[in-house]
Amino acid sequence: MSWNTFGRAFRFTTWGESHGPALGVVVDGCPPGLRLTEDDIQPFLDARKPGQSKYTTQRKEADAVRILSGTFEGRTTGTPISLMIENTDQRSKDYSEVAKAYRPGHADYAYDAKYGFRDYRGGGRSSARETAARVAAGAIARLVIPEVAITGWVEAIGPHAMDYANFDAEQIAANPFFCPDAQAAADWEGVVDATRKAGSSIGAVVACEATGVPPGWGAPVYAKLDSEIAAAMMTINATKGVEIGDGFAAARRSGEENADAMAPGEDGAVSFAANHSGGTAGGISTGQPVTCRVAFKPTSSILTLVDTVTRDGEATQIRTKGRHDPCVGIRGVPVVEAMMALVLADQKLLHRAQCGGERD
Repeated sequence: MSWNTFGRAFRFTTWGESHGPALGVVVDGCPPGLRLTEDDIQPFLDARKPGQSKYTTQRKEADAVRILSGTFEGRTTGTPISLMIENTDQRSKDYSEVAKAYRPGHADYAYDAKYGFRDYRGGGRSSARETAARVAAGAIARLVIPEVAITGWVEAIGPHAMDYANFDAEQIAANPFFCPDAQAAADWEGVVDATRKAGSSIGAVVACEATGVPPGWGAPVYAKLDSEIAAAMMTINATKGVEIGDGFAAARRSGEENADAMAPGEDGAVSFAANHSGGTAGGISTGQPVTCRVAFKPTSSILTLVDTVTRDGEATQIRTKGRHDPCVGIRGVPVVEAMMALVLADQKLLHRAQCGGERD
């Protein structure tokens, strides 16, 4: 069975393929009365869309979103919201070799093994093009959580990491790498350009922070806030690892080093000396910033010849023609932000359903 829906109270279902006529998403469970037009969604799609610099795929898509249902007079009605994004720049002929043989590291073989049939044009449903629909849904999710601010950025490209001493949030939108370190962004230009010219690809790490999340969202066991975030991030194409808070670094510390020491705060709140846990404890938000890091593998579609097999099981080699991201993690930033928003919107509504509104 295929699963194309994510979420519980706030649910979304994506549809469409990379080279089909369109792709889109149906958002269900959105509260009524929220102001919503295409203009509320388009800026997030513009941040993700391809062809904006030489460091991403040169496929040219406007990614213009249309709202087909779920609104009236500019407000949500509480009924399913259907969004559509047309595909306008497909080049299916670029995938003639992919029809005959599998790209190592891509979903080609796995899809054939599962279904016995696959759409080889751009990878069909397995293409990162599907994430445009998630970003559109994430824009609606942000309307459900106006108290939360979500910021994502690229922390590293390959072995080349940014310096957090140079962190400047204004730089994230000022360079093509979504990098808050201007010097690192300048250095990455040569790294990614050399990778692209070599016909290869490179991985990246994307970090994300959500501030304004109140304490109490999440659940103790099977719907932990951190497990929902990890699951959401792992559904993104090319993701191979997720860390919540300090992640694996916590395994190298003592208990006292890793403790987020607590003290009385203002107005009866709690003050924390650190945030190693990434804003969660026991699967529930603590009121600190919710943080995660997402590792993206190098793009599987490359011009370098690699060994593979044909659909008939014969040895061969393949290079993937066409337009592909030399570093798919760069455009992963808006997608990571969207998935964070979608999880938090879902968790807010689930918390309200069980525990009601604000408590005295």
